Amino acid sequence: MIKEYRTIQEVAGPLMLVRDVEGVTYNELGEIELPNGSRRRCKVLEVNGSDALVQLFESAAGINLRDSKVRFFGRSLELAVSQDMLGRVFDGLGNPSDGGPDILPDARRDINGLPMNPAARDYPNEFIQTGVSSIDGLNTLVRGQKLPIFSGSGLPHANLAAQIARQAKVLGGESNFAVVFAAIGITFEEAEFFISDFKRTGAIDRTVLFINLASDPAIERIATPRVALTAAEYLAFDKGMHVLTILTDITNYAEALREVSAARKEVPGRRGYPGYLYTDLATMYERAGRRIGSEGSITMIPILSMPEDDKTHPIPDLTGYITEGQIILSRELYRKNLQPPVDVLPSLSRLKDKGIGKGKTREDHANTMNQLFASYARGKECKELMTILGEAALTDVDKKYAKFADEFERRYVSQGYEENRSIEDTLRIGWELLTILPKAELKRIKPEFIERYYPKTEE
Repeated sequence: MIKEYRTIQEVAGPLMLVRDVEGVTYNELGEIELPNGSRRRCKVLEVNGSDALVQLFESAAGINLRDSKVRFFGRSLELAVSQDMLGRVFDGLGNPSDGGPDILPDARRDINGLPMNPAARDYPNEFIQTGVSSIDGLNTLVRGQKLPIFSGSGLPHANLAAQIARQAKVLGGESNFAVVFAAIGITFEEAEFFISDFKRTGAIDRTVLFINLASDPAIERIATPRVALTAAEYLAFDKGMHVLTILTDITNYAEALREVSAARKEVPGRRGYPGYLYTDLATMYERAGRRIGSEGSITMIPILSMPEDDKTHPIPDLTGYITEGQIILSRELYRKNLQPPVDVLPSLSRLKDKGIGKGKTREDHANTMNQLFASYARGKECKELMTILGEAALTDVDKKYAKFADEFERRYVSQGYEENRSIEDTLRIGWELLTILPKAELKRIKPEFIERYYPKTEE
């Protein structure tokens, strides 16, 4: 029998202190019943003897300390999971928000999940095609990987996120591919953009959308990515699907964590974020991966907007430690109207070598990738020299490298948000760009690959 308490001692902002409770545990779900019969959900943040500190999911307005009742359910927040979630839109706590019926659950899962046993992890080694050349060709995404996108305020990470969600697929396994998309602390306008974009392209049919708006309470924002990952774990490990999980924007999640931490009067760490920010982010990111003996997998793309475009800010800094690389969006390229403005030189996928090559993408992929990186880096240097010393200071070969850098940005990086390139298209464009340079400069590509793949019309 669920016990009721009328011992609310104090309400301060989103926090509430309940005295004389018995058997209440950390993270337990509860409910407050107001004198008018309305109910609001809450969660236990701290238990000290017989006192429980509770956080409200909704506003604290109208709570009467003497007449309101609190009951605790003996369980943490759970998500009703079923394959019927595909094609549906939910709020940040997993309640349908698209006007459709409630999900008939196959099971109910604790949103905090269970950490994957490191010994049960399988190494990521399968290529995922996103259709975006700057990712597929140079910073390849591998099934089971965690590859964040570092963006900045005002940069088009929402467009890139929607494009990847629409286009991503495991080659040869498209029918068993799903996307779990969690939007954290976004505006109503952004939410409409994601929903209408997925419906317009038909991608909604294989997508589960969880949308937490900026106007929703901070505690819901903390739950949203965990709710999404619970859905992803069910689809991946119960239904054997390849699941791509996109979380945007992790910065809003960390801000909510800081807000709750400040309300609890915890000692702040760097920039006011709680000292456990690293651990907290790791409990989410480490839920991605592959399991030995399981067909399914979770590949994760967290998206975060770096405050003041600062890569050393705690959120991107800690995310970089936990994940396997980063895709960085550049404000300079955005001003040049490149879409998407991916800065390929500081971007990195630490697992790219595991997902490319013969039988995965193509045998010449690694060689052409290294050559494109090296040539673009030299081309950028030549352009800087041209700016400082003038074009006359450059050799003929330097001028070709400078031209290569411009063409590389225009044709390879900038492809727009609607073009879906196969890996063959990406490699072909790479080879066409390399014809700008003399053949003698292609020092990173094996002669047999030059013989086989170098465009025949050019010399």
